[in-house]
Amino acid sequence: MAPQKNAKAKRPNHRYVIDVSAPANDKIFDVAAFEKYLHDRIKIEGRTNNLGDRVTITRGDNKIIVEAKIDFSKRYLKYLTKKFLKKNQLRDWLRVVAESKDTYKLKYFNVSNEAEEGSGDEDEE
Repeated sequence: MAPQKNAKAKRPNHRYVIDVSAPANDKIFDVAAFEKYLHDRIKIEGRTNNLGDRVTITRGDNKIIVEAKIDFSKRYLKYLTKKFLKKNQLRDWLRVVAESKDTYKLKYFNVSNEAEEGSGDEDEE
């Protein structure tokens, strides 16, 4: 006998957090502009401005929270975040790092001046 399909299909609930506290505290990152960018650019079923009640974007304490009641990729949020950084010419200083299964964090690149200073003197003989 085949299994019965009485149960309703479980709707996925995804909650992703993008922590922008480091650059926002240094006042080089506009959290409100990033929230608006996500709201304008996220595509649902191939169309922008189609969020409805399926995807909600909220801002609080230097964090952007994206909650989706449909299938939604965390990788898509990373893609949009990197596009926003490139648009605002911040991509050279900031990177997007996965902190946990559902969290991204913007961090500064590690820049060391020691490697640049030491390499010039060693080649001369």
